[in-house]
Amino acid sequence: MTKLIVARLLFMGPAALLIVTFLFALFHLIPGDPAVMLAGDNAPRAVVDSIRQAYGFDQPLHVQYWRYVTKVLQGDLGISNYTRDPVIDSVFPRIVNTAQLAILSMLFAMTVSLLLGCISAMYWNRPLDKIVTVVSLLGICTPVFVSGLLAIYFFSIYLGWLPISGMSSWRHFILPVITLGALQAAMLTRMVRSCMVDALGKDYITTARAKGASEFLVVFKHALRNALLPIITLFGLGLGHTLGGSVVTETIFNWPGLGRLMVNSILTRDLPITQGAIFFFSMIFILVNLVVDLIYAWVDPRIRYD
Repeated sequence: MTKLIVARLLFMGPAALLIVTFLFALFHLIPGDPAVMLAGDNAPRAVVDSIRQAYGFDQPLHVQYWRYVTKVLQGDLGISNYTRDPVIDSVFPRIVNTAQLAILSMLFAMTVSLLLGCISAMYWNRPLDKIVTVVSLLGICTPVFVSGLLAIYFFSIYLGWLPISGMSSWRHFILPVITLGALQAAMLTRMVRSCMVDALGKDYITTARAKGASEFLVVFKHALRNALLPIITLFGLGLGHTLGGSVVTETIFNWPGLGRLMVNSILTRDLPITQGAIFFFSMIFILVNLVVDLIYAWVDPRIRYD
């Protein structure tokens, strides 16, 4: 386990360097003069030249790259073009809001998918199984922005039960969490059902039933534990997709998170904020993969990382 943690932490270094390199290339591949973008389209020529010199845009490309990497290592991701605040000060509070939304959505998706997937496997090829299959397929085929707008119309406008936007109370969490978690719940339900159907056909399940174990213990203790490995993999990938889907969900519900900040930065051509948001999204995804590997070893002690 220790070797795994050390190896993954060492891997994060080259991965972070690749991400920083991509962000640097993104900044320089976008059409237009970076100095003009920072100064504004109507800025005087003298101001543009002073910004170009101050930011080192007149230096060779490799010098600019080394300067950018050095600043990132020091925690300096630049200055927002729009607010003139440090990028880290603008991005970090939004990470907490996005993390709350993503974690709650994934917990909702995990709870629903494990329950429905196990029930569907227990009643395999029966009416209840077919109902769960149809509902999950419908959830997979429904985009987040469609389910989000339908939820707003039905629960906020038509019934008036829940607020549309903001995050000032627990009621503001309900619609975004369900909207973001519903798609993942639908996909995970299909995976859980498939794994559980396979596990319930194994010999050790027949033995457990022959010994008089209750169906609850057979399904949720013996079968589910042995079917968890592929399910955990999909849970880890699902959390990454949830972070990506938060961009749309946060925009629909006016959620003050990292995804909405990135959308606003793109609309206002605030490239430093966009770079910072992409950087933190990428690093979070890498950390999620590390956590998934650790859960692997915890669930199945037979796995050894040598």
